[in-house]
Amino acid sequence: MSLFTPLRGLLLACVTLAGPALAAEPLKLEVYNPGHEAIFPVSSVIVSGEHDAVLVDAQFGKAQAQQLVQRLRAGGKHLTTIYISHGDPDYYFGLDTLTNAFPDAKVLASAATVAHIRQTMDAKLAYWGPQMGADKPARLVLPQVLEGNRLTLEGQALEVVGLDGPQPDRSFVWIPSIKAVVGGVVVSEHIHVWMADTQTAQSHADWLGTLAHIEALAPRTVIPGHYLGDSSRSLEAVRFTANYIRDFDAQAAKAKDAGALIEAMKQRYPGLADESSLELGAKVAKGEMKW
Repeated sequence: MSLFTPLRGLLLACVTLAGPALAAEPLKLEVYNPGHEAIFPVSSVIVSGEHDAVLVDAQFGKAQAQQLVQRLRAGGKHLTTIYISHGDPDYYFGLDTLTNAFPDAKVLASAATVAHIRQTMDAKLAYWGPQMGADKPARLVLPQVLEGNRLTLEGQALEVVGLDGPQPDRSFVWIPSIKAVVGGVVVSEHIHVWMADTQTAQSHADWLGTLAHIEALAPRTVIPGHYLGDSSRSLEAVRFTANYIRDFDAQAAKAKDAGALIEAMKQRYPGLADESSLELGAKVAKGEMKW
C-alpha cells in the first residue's frame, strides 16, 4: 500500500491546485439608471462574466437605450440575452435600439410578461409616442417566452423568482452565486412607489410577501427597479418599499379623498421625489380615477 501513497498524494495535490483555476469568475453587475434625465428612472442591469453578458431590462427612450449600447460595447463582452422583467413600457421600449445593435442576442421574458406586453404594447405606444417624440421606438419588439425559471451565464444561474406565485408578472431576478437581487418592479427607493397597478388589499399582501422573500434570501446587493439619487443597493430599499405600501394602505383607509391621502403621504415622506406617481395612485385608490 505504501507504493500508492505518493501517487495518491500527487493526485490530490493536482485536484486541489486545479480547483481555483476551474472555478467560474464571479459575475459583475453594472447598473444604468438615467435618473432625472429620463421620463422614468428605471434601472437596467448588465450582468457580466468573463466573456459573456446578460442585460436585464432595456430602458424606455431611445436616448437611454443608446447609452446602454455604449456601455455594453465598452464592456467588450458578448451579449447573449436581454431579459425583460416586467411588462410596462419603461422596461422594453428600448428593445428596438438594443436589438439593432445586438441582433444575435436572445430577447426573453416570462410568459406572464410576454402576455402583458402583447395585450398592451400598441396602446402604450399610441399613448406615449407623441410625448416621446424622436425618443419613441421605431418598432416594438415582443420577447420570446423564457422556458423554465432561469437564465444561465457562463454556468452561473440567474433565477427568476415568483413565476409560480400569486403575482407571476411581478417577479425578481436572484443571482445566488453573488447573492444579488435585481428587484425590477417590486423594489423602489428614494421615490414615491407606483401603486396604481395594484389596487386590492390582496395584491398588496402578495407584494409584501415577495419583499419578505427577498429579505429571507439575505442578499448582499439589491438593485431597485426604480430610484432617484444614490441607491443603497441593499435591503434598505426592500424595507423602504414595504413600509411605503403599509403606510399607503393605512392612510388610504383613513383619508376621505385622494387629496387627503396625498397630503398624508407627503407628511409621512417629506421631499420624496416623483409626486405625480403618488397623485395618480391616490386617485385610483380612492376611486376618483380608473387605471
